[in-house]
Amino acid sequence: MHGHRPRTPETERSRRWFMNKALLAGGVAAMATMTGCSSSSSDTASSGSSAAPSGMPSNGPGGGGGMGPGVSQTKYADVVGVTTDGKVVEDLYAIHATDVSTDALVKAAQAFLDGLSTKERTSCTFDIDADEWTAWSNVDGYDREGVRMGDLTEKQRDLGYALLGRALSADGLAQTRGIMKLNAFLGDSNGGNQKTLTEGHYFFTFMGTPSTTKPWGFQYEGHHVAINYFVLGDQVVMTPTFMGSEPTTATYKGEKITLFRPETKAGLAMVRSLTSAQRAKAVSSQSNGNEDMKAGAGQDNLTLAYEGVPGSGLGSAQRKKLLDLVRVYVGYLDEGHAEVKMSEVEEHLDDTYFFWMGETEDDSAFYYRVHSPVVLIEYDAQAPLFYKGDTASASPSASASSDGGGPGGGMGMGGGTPSQEHIHTIVRTPNGGDYGVDLLKLHLENDH
Repeated sequence: MHGHRPRTPETERSRRWFMNKALLAGGVAAMATMTGCSSSSSDTASSGSSAAPSGMPSNGPGGGGGMGPGVSQTKYADVVGVTTDGKVVEDLYAIHATDVSTDALVKAAQAFLDGLSTKERTSCTFDIDADEWTAWSNVDGYDREGVRMGDLTEKQRDLGYALLGRALSADGLAQTRGIMKLNAFLGDSNGGNQKTLTEGHYFFTFMGTPSTTKPWGFQYEGHHVAINYFVLGDQVVMTPTFMGSEPTTATYKGEKITLFRPETKAGLAMVRSLTSAQRAKAVSSQSNGNEDMKAGAGQDNLTLAYEGVPGSGLGSAQRKKLLDLVRVYVGYLDEGHAEVKMSEVEEHLDDTYFFWMGETEDDSAFYYRVHSPVVLIEYDAQAPLFYKGDTASASPSASASSDGGGPGGGMGMGGGTPSQEHIHTIVRTPNGGDYGVDLLKLHLENDH
């Protein structure tokens, strides 16, 4: 049994309290559009000292896909995964050798844990089948478990980034760090005064013990980033993975950061390749709304029917574009395991559906979905909530030096029409693949 802070009734009440406050503040529509933000590596406040009390979102209602637990968390033992009709497709996943070593990943994880104090390590370690797996959210003020990057020393943070560097590809690490930085930019451009809108409000938790033979995993989570990473031998599952940003391009501390261009361009390339007959199947007559994501936090057992045009109805060049689109997202996983996952996707390409909502111009705000028995990807351009688009850069010290402040913190409710300056994405492994659930069950049935 791993030591950790238990989910006490008080903790669970605080999570429910935060959801109820959101409903009171903005009604059902606001609840459907909950968002959040991050924190700076120079920020050393404890996780309990964020601007909002008891896990209440420090910036009010915002972006979809982030409603999360507290209302609809699925217990780990009850996870069956995303299905099309409530029935799990059997025999999709198996324990097998991938010939992609996880030795360096295990060493990096162990080095990070070894660099923590006893208290810090106890706070972030859980059993392999802990409910902590499903307790992730896209809300900045959400009451998270684990060790917070902003509370760690520079050396400890470097070990954490080294772990992410082993788990992710170079593009995946750059994407994750870019999201964190733009969240800090968002806080600074709105006057600071919120600890959660900085670069350090991201948390590590570990399930199981890093091992080259036994199952284990970690979760890296905060606003606009939730990476769930399961490892069994040389097999890896990196879903659910939520990534988003508002804004998606800005200059922070002199660095020009632009995110989600590959996701946007690959989606447009795919939809533009369709014939008129294919578009009739793939493109919804409904315009892109403000909140179209279906498989965000708290949706671990989502029932979602296939929509759009299947891979079996595409030509060879179009099928390649569909694979190129999937590869953008899968490519944030380390290269070797990304290739393993792409092979799995290709095996089900005929049953991979592409669905689109919205216009198809370069600057259009749109939603699309790629859905097969083994992968579910959503891209959702949403209405700006807090970023006004009139600030080219932000002071790197504004939010980092603040003492918190009350709810609001200079942040105003956004609104208006969706744009590419606020994007949410998610990747899932349907039919029991998320969090390595099916692999863990097979391991426990066959090896124990």
